Amino acid sequence: MTDTDRTPAAATGEKQPFDLGTGPGRVLVWFYGVFTVAAASRSIVQMILDFGKAPLAYVLSAVAALVYGFITYSLVRGGEKARRTALVCCAAELLGVLVVGTWTMVEPAAFADATVWSDFGMGYLFIPVILPITGMMWLRRARNA
Repeated sequence: MTDTDRTPAAATGEKQPFDLGTGPGRVLVWFYGVFTVAAASRSIVQMILDFGKAPLAYVLSAVAALVYGFITYSLVRGGEKARRTALVCCAAELLGVLVVGTWTMVEPAAFADATVWSDFGMGYLFIPVILPITGMMWLRRARNA
């Protein structure tokens, strides 16, 4: 079947799935992709070279990388199920940033080394705390589209 053989969804009354990776979503995909690579690279190198120094911090950075990667995949995949999944992951990411950020501010000695989410992402220009908020706003808007 070719593209010309398909009946447009508007003509059949079907609702087309919203493409999450277009417009502002494309910027989110880019940021999440970059943060996936950054957090994964950081955590892998730290775990290989000096895991005993700060295992909690390095594991949290690896968890951040997994969350970022899953959100990136969901944004690229698109569709309602991916949108809902990405929304839940963004909420979990924001919770993680707030908990770890607060923890590192209240008790700095708890972490022998910084994580991606330490000090609310200060080492990454606070993008880790801004990104999930922006993502949730985009994903909520996409639901209505």
